[in-house]
Amino acid sequence: MSAVAFDSVSVYAGGKTIVDGVSLEVERGEWVSILGPNGAGKTTLLRVLAGTVRFRGEASLDGRRLGRLRRREVAQLVALVPQSPVVPAAMTVAEYVLLGRTPHLAALAQEGAEDRAAAAAAIRRLDLDELAARELGSLSGGELQRAVIGRALAQAAPILLLDEPTTALDIGHQQQVLELVDRLRREEGLTVIAAMHDLTLAAQYGDRVVLVDRGRVLAEGSARDVLTSERVEELYGARVRVVDGVVVPVREP
Repeated sequence: MSAVAFDSVSVYAGGKTIVDGVSLEVERGEWVSILGPNGAGKTTLLRVLAGTVRFRGEASLDGRRLGRLRRREVAQLVALVPQSPVVPAAMTVAEYVLLGRTPHLAALAQEGAEDRAAAAAAIRRLDLDELAARELGSLSGGELQRAVIGRALAQAAPILLLDEPTTALDIGHQQQVLELVDRLRREEGLTVIAAMHDLTLAAQYGDRVVLVDRGRVLAEGSARDVLTSERVEELYGARVRVVDGVVVPVREP
């Protein structure tokens, strides 16, 4: 059974087609990188899975039809790490990570021992112990990204959605964040779906890449098969060479 399945999914907004008849399956434990230029529909595909946007067609999570799930049930299956998370600056890292347990609480219920243990485990896994008492507003970009992933991990959802997870991070923090996610995927059996701009990083970490444009899937498969210099030039208007999954810009002569 697939972790995620789209069947002719379309999204319309403001009189425009944002996602146009996408059909796609993601296997359990797989890392799929979704690529495409700005406005291609990458983020909207993640929002469909997170249950935050209306759509036509069918989508399922772990074999359960998304349209029949309550928001709380969706949040138990899917954790989203947004591109630009809005965080309360005065909240501590420990308090923020504990918020990941919200989908598992009954209405008006307080966190119990099991919830606090799950949050503490996420903090340990992400090496956030020394930052646990720090306020979110005092963190660096890389530290904050780890805290956001910590909240997602505490959520204990089997499907992790990443929306441009390396935006505004330097190369060192980019590598640290992606290595961390990949380690968690292998150790915890997470399914990872990541919308990404960096073609090289997407190719290096994704088991499979899906190339989208104007809301449609143009190609999917291994990075070697999908990311050709001709295809990248046509879609992005960029002259590149692709060598073993590394996309190298080529300057005009």
